[in-house]
Amino acid sequence: MGLHMMTHVHLLLLLCSSLSTAAPASKSLVVLVRSPVLEQLGRETTLPCWLNPPQSAEALEIRWYRNDRFDIPIILYQNEKMTATKDASYEGRVSFGLKDAASGGLAAGDVSLKLLNVGIEDEGEYICYVSSDQGYDRGSVSLKVTETGTTPLLSMVWAEENLVKLSCGSEGWYPRPKLQWADQKQNLTPKSLEYSNVSSGLVSVHSWVLVPRSSEVSCSVGLSDVDMKEAILQLDIPPPPAKQVVQSAPGLVAVLVIFILLFLAALAVLGWPYIKKRVLPKKDKLDGSQAAENMKLLPEVTVEPTALEEAKKHYVNIELEDKGNPYVTIKDGIFRDSNHCDVTAVTCLTAIRGTPGFTSGQHYWEVSLESPNLKVKQSWWVGVTKATDFPLQGDAPSSTSNGFWFLSSSPERAGSFQLNTEPKVLLPVRSRPRTVGVYLNYDGGELSFYNVEDESVIGSVTATFQGEVFPFFNPGKGDRVPMEILKRTEQGACNDTGNNERAQKPESY
Repeated sequence: MGLHMMTHVHLLLLLCSSLSTAAPASKSLVVLVRSPVLEQLGRETTLPCWLNPPQSAEALEIRWYRNDRFDIPIILYQNEKMTATKDASYEGRVSFGLKDAASGGLAAGDVSLKLLNVGIEDEGEYICYVSSDQGYDRGSVSLKVTETGTTPLLSMVWAEENLVKLSCGSEGWYPRPKLQWADQKQNLTPKSLEYSNVSSGLVSVHSWVLVPRSSEVSCSVGLSDVDMKEAILQLDIPPPPAKQVVQSAPGLVAVLVIFILLFLAALAVLGWPYIKKRVLPKKDKLDGSQAAENMKLLPEVTVEPTALEEAKKHYVNIELEDKGNPYVTIKDGIFRDSNHCDVTAVTCLTAIRGTPGFTSGQHYWEVSLESPNLKVKQSWWVGVTKATDFPLQGDAPSSTSNGFWFLSSSPERAGSFQLNTEPKVLLPVRSRPRTVGVYLNYDGGELSFYNVEDESVIGSVTATFQGEVFPFFNPGKGDRVPMEILKRTEQGACNDTGNNERAQKPESY
C-alpha cells in the first residue's frame, strides 16, 4: 500500500514539474548568434543574432553593446523605435541587418547588427541583448577585422662571391601576416624578419635571405596558408669576375720596385700635378646608376606596381617612327621582322622607337601580340629607351646602362619572361599575354608591364630616368605573329580595352 502511494506521488510530481517548465513559445526568449565574424577593413558587415524559436521582436527591447558597456549601447531599440546611439564612434554606421537573404527581419525575430565601414578599432566582442516582461537572454559575437596587404616587393644585392642577398617587403596588413621564403618548394630560414606598425594600425613586414646566384626563390606573405600573395624571381646571375693573383719570385719583386721608383721620378719631372688633375678629378660624384653599379647593386624588381585600373587613366596613343628600317616591315601601324637573312638573333636591328617621347609625368599604352588563326606571339621586346638611334651592329648591347629598359619574351625561354636589367632577371610565365600594357611613371621611377586580359602584373622595375625616353618595341625574329600598337578611340574610355582600335592582322601579313 505504501509503495503504491509512493508511486502515485512520484508520477504527480513529475506531471507538475512538466507543466511548470512548458511556457508558450511566444513568451520564451532564447538568443542565438553566429560567431566569429571575419570582415575586411572598410567593408560593411552583419553580426548575426536572432530569437529561437522565431517570433516577432518588434515589441521587445533590443540592445547591442560592447564588452561591459551596457549603459552605452551601440543600438538601443525600445517601445518599437530606435533611439540615438550613445557611442559617438558608431553614429551613422549602425542599424538592424539581416542574418541571411531569407530573413524576415524584426518581425521574424532577426535582431542582427549591421555595421558600415569596418575599422580596426571595431574589432572585439559585441553583446546582443533582448528582453521582455517575461525575461531576457543575450549572446556574444566576436568581430575579427582583416586587411590584405600588397604583393611582396623583391630587391637584391650582391652579398658574397656566390651568394645574393634577396630582400622581401610588404605593407598594409592586418593582423600581422605570415612571411615565408622558399627555394624550389623548400622552405628557407630568413636571416631577418621584422614587423612594423603604422599610425593607421596596419602592419608592414620585411625580411631577407642569402641565396645562391642561380636559384628560383619565392617570398609569400598572407594571413593564412590558404590565400598567400607570392613574388617569384628566377635568378641566373653570372659570377663576378675572378680575382687575378700574381705570384712572383724575390728577384722579380726587386725589379718591380726599381721600375716603380723610376716611374714616379719620371712623373715628377713630366708634370705629376697635371696627371693627378686629369686622373683624379676633385671630389667627383657618381650619379645614382653609377653608384649602384659600383656597389654591384642589382636593379630592384617589384611585382607590386601601380594598379592597372589606375595606370589606364594615363592612356596615350603611340605612333611608330618608320625610318625605313630594312629589317622591319611596317604597314598601317602593324609591324613584324622582315626575315632578313643578316639577322640571326633578336637585337636592336629589328627594334622600333615610338613617339611621343616623355620627360615627366605618367603614361600608359598597349601592344597587341595576337593575330587570327595564329598562336600568341612568342618573340618580342616591349619597354622604353632614351636612345635616339639604335646601333647598327647586331651584337651591340641593349641594357639599362646604355638607356634601354624592356621586358622580353622568346621561344627558347618559354617558361619565363626576362627583364634586361644588369644582371638579367627571369620572371615566371603564368599565362601568355595577348595584350601587354606598359605604364611609365617618369618622375616616380616606375616601369611596369601588365597582362591586360587577366589584369595581372608581369613585372616591374624601378629606375632613375634622365632626359627624354621613348616607347620601345621589337617584333623579334622568325615570329609570324605581328605586333600592333593599340590606340584609344574615345576620350575617357581607357578603362575598357574594348574601346581601343584594333586592326585586322591577316595570317599572310
